[in-house]
Amino acid sequence: MRIGIDFDNTLIDYDRVFFAAARERGLVAPDFTGSKRLVRDAIRLLPDGELIWQRLQGHVYGAGIGGAVPFAGARDFLHRCRAQGIEPFIVSHKTRYGHHDPARIDLRRAALGWMAAQGFFATDAGGISEGNVFFADDRAGKLARIAGLGCTHFIDDLEEVFADPGFPPGVRRILFADAADGDYDLISADWARIATAILGHDG
Repeated sequence: MRIGIDFDNTLIDYDRVFFAAARERGLVAPDFTGSKRLVRDAIRLLPDGELIWQRLQGHVYGAGIGGAVPFAGARDFLHRCRAQGIEPFIVSHKTRYGHHDPARIDLRRAALGWMAAQGFFATDAGGISEGNVFFADDRAGKLARIAGLGCTHFIDDLEEVFADPGFPPGVRRILFADAADGDYDLISADWARIATAILGHDG
């Protein structure tokens, strides 16, 4: 078993960072509440909304990443993989620099720094190896990496990744979402449930 996992919005939860950054910039009302997706939808309704959204993403994924948190159960899942002798891999579609980011922050270095700060690489606690983290410039590169690693399972929050004709056949598809239509082996945004489905009951 070789398990591949997406990074953005699958292992790392940016919701509160997007909300805070959007509110600080006056892009949403002070009493606005909601997830990253709702923030995105609201900003895209503004004049030049798509450009504003891309700039906000560049900030959050770079300078603002320190405010993000791991999804509950994500680190436990990685630790359980290692305890069972299963090597997990992180495969992320992430360009080195954000679009429209004047600071030119290295988003890949920022992601690795966040993982280190969160204890993802703490091998004494069963963490993932930094050498098992891969970034791709585009989706095609991501799919090629999944295939090249020989992943038997892949976990991602984006339906379009699994819908892409280039997604390697035979890989079990786990969509990290509350609900969706489509052909998946599992749909869940609960890491404990995903762990049970893939790894069995703990203990």
